[in-house]
Amino acid sequence: MTAARVPEISYFFPAHNEEANLEALMDEALEALPELAERFEIIAVDDGSRDGTPAIADRLAASHAGVVRVVHHPTNLGYGAALRSGFRAARYPLVCFTDGDRQFRVADLGRLLERAAGPDRPDVVAGFRLKRADPPLRLAYAHIYRACLGLFFRLWVRDVDCACKLFRRGALEGIRLESGGAFLSAELLIKLRAGGRSLVEVGVPHYPRTAGSPTGAKPSVILRAVRDFWRLRLLLWFAPARARGRGAAVLGDAAADGGREA
Repeated sequence: MTAARVPEISYFFPAHNEEANLEALMDEALEALPELAERFEIIAVDDGSRDGTPAIADRLAASHAGVVRVVHHPTNLGYGAALRSGFRAARYPLVCFTDGDRQFRVADLGRLLERAAGPDRPDVVAGFRLKRADPPLRLAYAHIYRACLGLFFRLWVRDVDCACKLFRRGALEGIRLESGGAFLSAELLIKLRAGGRSLVEVGVPHYPRTAGSPTGAKPSVILRAVRDFWRLRLLLWFAPARARGRGAAVLGDAAADGGREA
């Protein structure tokens, strides 16, 4: 918990077929965020869900007008595209996110805010899971992925895909991202580091998923991340200026990433 509330913060989360988690997560955010910020907004990014997620999200936005907004993707565009839409919809100077599966607690964003208020005022505070509540296969993938990011990109962070991160909006200016899949978190940190932004890490609790189905270990998701990994690595070797300029701006209009705000 932060010693003092920040003036304004944008909180968003991607949601793909999360009807079993969405209402509880929204209740949790509405309870926790007033303790963290004087003014806040909550943005749900519905990534082409085919269950009750879109209808639940719209109902919650209507019940909390001016605080809760929804960005809808007409089709499932992928995790990275959902994060991009969340960033582009955010309006306040501090921007943070968790996933929509409730494996993180919104109140634990206070740990990140407390670190961001430190004397060094880092541009990015990235969470790392103190004890991952994931099956062994996902843990194995994570160890290999971390080693590859360090070896090929010199990105030595403990938990690149931890879905609990906080950014100063100004640090995102000028950053462009191309990945629409699981590689986006790594691409974002790689490009922020290349742009001279400061990054620190803070441990956060991680909780087992109690509802819904994870998609991160699907072969199609992994293959897409591998493709995006090597595309960026090769471009940075052979055309670094082009690599940094490819993709869509992190900040801007959510509709540019295929989203429709409700």
